[in-house]
Amino acid sequence: MGSNGRAGAKRSLRWFLIKRFLFVMFFIYASEEAIGFLYQKLTMETADILSGLQISISGGGNPVSFALQTLLYSMATLLPGTISGYVQGSIGKLMGDSLRIAVTSPLFTGRWGVALRIIVIVVVLVILFISLLPWMIGAFYYYYVVTKKVNELIEEEKAQQLAYDRQRNLLLSDIAHDIKTPLTTLCGYSKALSDGVVKEEEKRQEYLAAIYSKSMRMNELITLLFEYVKMDSSGFELHREADDLGELVRECTAAVYTDFEEKKIALVIDISEEPMPCLVDKVQMTRAITNLLHNAVRYGKEGGKALVRLEDYCFTVADDGMAIDREFAEHIFEPFSRADKARCTTGGSGLGLSIAHKIVQMHNGELCVKLDYGQGYTKAFQIWMPSS
Repeated sequence: MGSNGRAGAKRSLRWFLIKRFLFVMFFIYASEEAIGFLYQKLTMETADILSGLQISISGGGNPVSFALQTLLYSMATLLPGTISGYVQGSIGKLMGDSLRIAVTSPLFTGRWGVALRIIVIVVVLVILFISLLPWMIGAFYYYYVVTKKVNELIEEEKAQQLAYDRQRNLLLSDIAHDIKTPLTTLCGYSKALSDGVVKEEEKRQEYLAAIYSKSMRMNELITLLFEYVKMDSSGFELHREADDLGELVRECTAAVYTDFEEKKIALVIDISEEPMPCLVDKVQMTRAITNLLHNAVRYGKEGGKALVRLEDYCFTVADDGMAIDREFAEHIFEPFSRADKARCTTGGSGLGLSIAHKIVQMHNGELCVKLDYGQGYTKAFQIWMPSS
């Protein structure tokens, strides 16, 4: 998985965790408010009515000490009678006898007093548990959803890694095929020349020209492969600077104009004079635009026509050569994609469009192919760039 994919996965996970955390916090807050409301409106009022509890408090001294004694004495009243008296006596000795609490309740007297006090303690513990329940549920839910999400991301990354490995193996297979064919020709021709099999000078020159042509073909392939692999590496970064997209297109078109002339392709140039400022890596974007122009030269019809157009941040290269099959068009930007199923060495390597596609994506633009461009053109490639 490329660096862009990893960064996207991290952003997705980060946003997922934030949303789930906020949801859990809201759930806990709402649950505590609901429990507090029920406790205040139902539990306390019901307990007061049923128990007939009456507490009279008298005392003086330090307000803080008085409040603390009140709390401790109140908690001690929930204990059985003998223990309650002992605890209250200990509190009085420890903090002074400034506080007196008299508790009268039909629930705390008689033979059922101890059992009722135990029930009250159990009820207090249940209320405490219910108070903590939203936190426990929230913690369990958060643990569950986070674990599930992480497992999904791990499985997704495994699937992407498998797909990447398959694509890489296919890429290596295609590289071996495309290098082996010209290399076989080089070996055969050079062997014939070194063994003196070719006697005629004209034939020798023909063999030497073929060796040079195949060598340049291999050099071009290796250069394109290097550029493709370099852009797919994690350390590759664009160096963007402010530039005019129109001027950049004019420079690229002028650089390949003679190639169109050599193939007798009438080039129609329609580049808007309005400035189109944008932030681009000039070296990489020049490579992307040039690759599309070379593609039009390579696959355009000899003696035909081609179009180079730029308007509203949309760059178009169209030609009237052989049309592209719709099924093949869905995979045209994949590395080594070529319409010739036999993968003959005529034509391009299939890497030029892949490189252009990667470059445009890294600029937050879009590269697409149109099969119904019209105006007599059989196909068109369009780059949509964001304005700066």
